[in-house]
Amino acid sequence: MNTSTTAKKYSHIFFDLDHTIWDFDKNAEETLHELYITYKLADLGLPAADAFIETYTRNNHQLWAQYHVGNISKAELRETRFKKTFIDLGVEPDLMPPTFENEYVQLCPTKTNLFPHAHETLQYLQSKYTLHLITNGFKESTELKTAGTNITGYFKNIIISETIGYNKPDQAIFEHAITLAGCDKNGCLMIGDSIEADIRGALSYGMDAIYFNPAGLEKPKDVPAQISSLKELMELL
Repeated sequence: MNTSTTAKKYSHIFFDLDHTIWDFDKNAEETLHELYITYKLADLGLPAADAFIETYTRNNHQLWAQYHVGNISKAELRETRFKKTFIDLGVEPDLMPPTFENEYVQLCPTKTNLFPHAHETLQYLQSKYTLHLITNGFKESTELKTAGTNITGYFKNIIISETIGYNKPDQAIFEHAITLAGCDKNGCLMIGDSIEADIRGALSYGMDAIYFNPAGLEKPKDVPAQISSLKELMELL
């Protein structure tokens, strides 16, 4: 992406939430450490919280990838992720605490870890562009996350897939966002961590996109631009 023209070209910037602004993995890790103690998971044969968290994280990422493209429902995602994690770690399904998922869903969205430089970057961008949020998250958890981290005010619109009825990368959710913003897609930019949902979804719709890649994963050839830190946006834009 040509940095000399980037700032002049765009008027509206759309952000993903989880794994882009709100540090999902860090917040989930904090939550699961607490629940590991609360539910005495060591007594079920899980001697280390880290192994539980690592297995859950892998399963959750895989299930969210399926949810993005409509292969599973919200209910299936929530029913499966911990059940599979316990099974993978050798715990019989009937020994899984029945309220574990519900307590996780209530606690995790109240965590407030954002990626570094989130507030200063959003504050900077808000002074120059109109900002919006497009998330494949769920309504109740999204509202808790944005309110709890004091980022709601940065965004003119918060588009939640569960409310709209379409998930990224479906072009319908991008079309809805553009219509709501009252802008031309040629003047819009999408920023997110998911290659399929955020980047390819936006590109196939005709919007430019920047891949947020803090882990330094290999960038696919069809992805035009990437950043490893949110603060890079203050230089690009």
